[in-house]
Amino acid sequence: MAAFLAELLFDLVRTLVGSWLRQAAVTICAWLDTKIHGRAARFVVGMLLGIAAFFLIPVIAGLLGL
Repeated sequence: MAAFLAELLFDLVRTLVGSWLRQAAVTICAWLDTKIHGRAARFVVGMLLGIAAFFLIPVIAGLLGL
């Protein structure tokens, strides 16, 4: 019974943290969109964010156990 409750708790925490991270990313991107002017600058920032996500998403997923 304790293992079942622990598994439910881990799923709940994983879901909450995942949604918080997604919400934070959308908020930061919306804020950043208003600060960057010019197509080339947006392209460069987008590429940098994409490269960072390429390396950070597996790390975060591993920490959350996804």
